[in-house]
Parts: sequence; C-alpha cells; structure tokens
Amino acid sequence: MRAVNGRTDRVVVVGAGLSGLSAALHLAGRGREVTVLERDRVPGGLAGRHDVDGYRVDTGPTVLTMPDILDETFAAVGESVRDRLDLLPLTPAYRAHFADGSRLDVHSDEAAMTEAVRAFAGPGEAMGYLRLRRWLRRLYEVEYDRFIAANFDSPLSLVTPTLARLVAMGGFGSLERAVGRFLTDERLRRVFSFQSLYAGESPHRALGVYGVIAYMDTVAGVHFPRGGMRAVPDALAAAGVSAGVRYHYGSEVDHLERRGDRVTAVRTAAGERFECDAVVLATEPNTAYRLLGRAPRRPTRLRSSPSAVVVHLGTTARWPDTAHHSLSFGGAWRGTFDEIIRRGTTMSDPSLLITRPTASDPGLAPPDRDLLYLLAPVPNLEVGRVDWERDGKAYVEEVVSVAERRLFPGLAASVEAVHTVTPTDWAARGLTAGTPFSYAHSLTQTGPFRPSNFPRHSENAVLAGSGTVPGVGVPTALVSGRLAADRVTGPR
Repeated sequence: MRAVNGRTDRVVVVGAGLSGLSAALHLAGRGREVTVLERDRVPGGLAGRHDVDGYRVDTGPTVLTMPDILDETFAAVGESVRDRLDLLPLTPAYRAHFADGSRLDVHSDEAAMTEAVRAFAGPGEAMGYLRLRRWLRRLYEVEYDRFIAANFDSPLSLVTPTLARLVAMGGFGSLERAVGRFLTDERLRRVFSFQSLYAGESPHRALGVYGVIAYMDTVAGVHFPRGGMRAVPDALAAAGVSAGVRYHYGSEVDHLERRGDRVTAVRTAAGERFECDAVVLATEPNTAYRLLGRAPRRPTRLRSSPSAVVVHLGTTARWPDTAHHSLSFGGAWRGTFDEIIRRGTTMSDPSLLITRPTASDPGLAPPDRDLLYLLAPVPNLEVGRVDWERDGKAYVEEVVSVAERRLFPGLAASVEAVHTVTPTDWAARGLTAGTPFSYAHSLTQTGPFRPSNFPRHSENAVLAGSGTVPGVGVPTALVSGRLAADRVTGPR
C-alpha cells in the first residue's frame, strides 16, 4: 500500500466533518501532532445543526448504524463510545408504510423480525427473510475488510479470492435481483433495497454488494445518540482535545504551500499559517482538487448521486404513536428512480424518509412539541430541470402535504418553525452538483474505481470523505478517516 514517505510528525487535517474527526483521532493515537482546521464554528461538516425557537435541528444524517465502527474510532485514542455518548437502540429500526395501507415494523432482532414478516406476508416470506438475513450477514463479512475498509492502489488490488466470493454471491449483479432471490412480496423487497439510494443508484441498477447497507440498517441495528446526531461530532472532537488534537474553528483554508509535489504548510483566508509534514483534505472533492491545483484524470466524467429536499418542522401538535424513523412508500416505485436519476424531475409519487427524533429524545423540542424531518429524494443540479429558486417553496409545500395526508393529520396547521434545504442550498455549501451524497456508487465509481484517497501527483496530501473510498454514509465516513490515516503513517 502506498503511504507518505519521510517524516509525518505534524499533520494538518482540513475539515472537521466525520471523516476529518476520525482521521484526527487515528493520527493522534499513532503519536502524530494533529491540527484540525474547520471553516464552520462547530464540528460536524455535513452532520450540521440549526437551532430555532427551542428546536434543536440536525441538518445532516439522521440514521446511525454500526456503532462498533464508531467505537473503533474512539478506541484509537484509548476511549470508547460509552465514555462519550449515550446511544439509544431504536426498536423498531424503521416503520414502513405502504400505499395499500399496510405497515411493517422493521426490527434488527432476528426473532422479532421473523415474526413480523410472518404476520405481514406469510410463513414463506418469513423463511425467505431468514435466508436473506444470512446472505446479508455473509456479504458483510466477506466484503468489509477487503472491499470497504481497505485502501486500493490499483484495480488489480481487487483481484483476490474475496472478489471471486463476491461474484459467486451475486455481489456484482443488481441489488433488486439479489433481494428477489429470497423475497417475492414487492413491499418487502422495497424494505431491503431502498438503501441503494444512499449509494446514488436505483435498486435495479445498484450493485448487489450494496446490500451491505441493508445489513447495517436491518441486521446490525439503528441507534440514536441522546442530544441528537450533533452529539457524535461533538464527542469525537472532545475526545480529540483530550488526546492533544488542536482545533481551529472559523478557519477556512485557501492555499497550500508546496515544495515540489510536497505540501509544507497550510494557509487560511485570515492569514494563519500551519506548517506540516502531511495534510489530510477531508473536504468536498472539488475543494480538495482546487487546493491541490489539479484533479485526477478519468476516461469518463464522474456522475453524482441524486440530491434531497429536507424539510424540518417544529410542530405544536404531537404524534406519539409515530416511530423514530418512518418510510412512507408511494404506490409508484421503479419509475420514480428514473424520474430523479435520468429525467431530472421530482418524483411524481414520492417516497419519503421521515424522522421524528423527539420520539427518542423529547428534549430536542420545547415542551409538548414535536420535531419532524422529511426527506424527499430529488434530482441533483447536473441532471435536474427544477428551478429551486422559483419552485422550491411549492415543492416543500407538496412534501408537507404528502406527509400530512399519509401520516400526520393536521400537520400544516400545527407548524410553528420551518427550516428547509434544497439542492441549491447544498450547492451553496460547496457540495458537488448540489447533493449531500457525493458521487454515485456505480460499478465504475466503486472500490478501486472511486477517486483515490492518495492522488498520484502529491507526495504527502491524502483525501478523506464521501468523494473518495469507501464512499457515502456515517460508518463509511469514519472508515474513510482511518484509511486516510493509514496513508499517512502506513497501516496499523
């Protein structure tokens, strides 16, 4: 594995998102002097926050899986999740609502989920679920160390017995087809394949290897940190402080000093200068490549994932019987992915991810209030034909209306606080194509074909984050930070 040559005693990490925070802890745990520069006033990056009228709004990811990976990150500096966070397991992990009026509580516990599937779709589907569960677990076991949590120096790095096993398991066919080998009920197939959108693909085009996301959600379990998702970056940063990491917030990097292909110092817009032996750019790829002065050459242009409109609502009404996470599926399915990925239009019959964090932590809202998060997948700005400045308000109203009609009677009249995010808002933060999900995980943008975290034209600058390996998501962002640290110091 390629790694930085020469001294790596002083490392500057640019960006205090989850990947940058992870890289800082791994580097500090290996004895490096680490400085983190972050343009915002708080840690978190895309795991952002917006407080209004007593509502504590998390503006980034809401689904937390694989706490063992989070625990490994804390362990890099001799700590654990228990030292810093109060993680609440969610039961159910999701509640799925379907257009025919049926609903299914999705449990990570095997016995509970088997019984739920049996009651929902019959004994045959329950047996199919058990086979699917075993396949998902095996997929994760085969895939994690050699495919997800690994650095690649070339596509030949993938030519191992692991690749043969993944091929034999159906990992490089479509996810939809793989799930369909075990389940015939179309509603259940949705529950175990909608996660492909996190990877920027429709279920019928996503690779079977991304069934690993369904494993993380539906087998390993979903958690929520008391205090909201912001508690995760806050805890990682606090552990870094205890380990000697120095954080500079409100420090936007605008220049790298070089000697040949080696970065010698990092400069901020305010004129601060930080000398370094290596630098980790835990930023959006376009920001990293701008600082480095060149982007990698590729035979085809990188394709971005779909984006999302997110509507945060503080409400005077409460819905105590609503789960922490709800999936509201429209009647349409396959065609809606074509709308947002190929045709550049919004979903004509949208499916929504709805989070009600006050179901687990009422303190995130004022007394006797609820806090809702409505996420609707939409096209990114590269393919989209929506004028968000002109039509964004109307679409937000449509999303609220859909949620009201399906799950929350009286919603619109009860709203007293609103915060919305559209693709143009994501773009204003510098996110590629106005999407928080970075590059799609197609075959040619996966594993060794994804933009490398160690650009060939740099001797001591490495990348971390969603735009490089292993990709999008909270667990993978944490892994990305560790992979960047491995590039700096050599593997553990």
